[in-house]
Amino acid sequence: PPLLPQPPLMTNPAFLANFIPGRELGSSPWITVTQEMISTFGEVTHDLDPMHVDPAWAAKGPFRGTIAFGFLTISLLTHMLHGVLGTDPQRHDPTQGYYLNYGFDRVRLVTPVPAGARIRGTFRAGERRVDAKDRSILTWQVTVEIEGSERPALVAEWLSMWVPPETA
Repeated sequence: PPLLPQPPLMTNPAFLANFIPGRELGSSPWITVTQEMISTFGEVTHDLDPMHVDPAWAAKGPFRGTIAFGFLTISLLTHMLHGVLGTDPQRHDPTQGYYLNYGFDRVRLVTPVPAGARIRGTFRAGERRVDAKDRSILTWQVTVEIEGSERPALVAEWLSMWVPPETA
């Protein structure tokens, strides 16, 4: 069940009221990181490093197979967060307010994600502050784990910005 009542996160002012620092939000469903995902990401980003996109080359390399791009793992955070919150990622009327990705205060790529591995994100509410334009800056404490691994793939302090309707 969704963590908070619908409507979707992007138009839900109740979400901000329930953004309590330190609150455990839960874990996303598992995502299998396929070689197809990795290779497509390499093509789209014009990064054809054989460690990621050439299984024959990578089989002789340090990880004995291809690994996901770190930026691919980062790019899956939004999808994972929607999975935790039970929200709909579809666009809506931006005059109702909207979220923007604001960046990271900290991100570490701890362990490579092998092709075929399953990952999931675990989220905790960090701090919330309001800027001079009445936009809420939210910090998400996130860990991406690799199924069966002792060490996480990623740990981060991820920032998003809620732009309220009056500002939109």
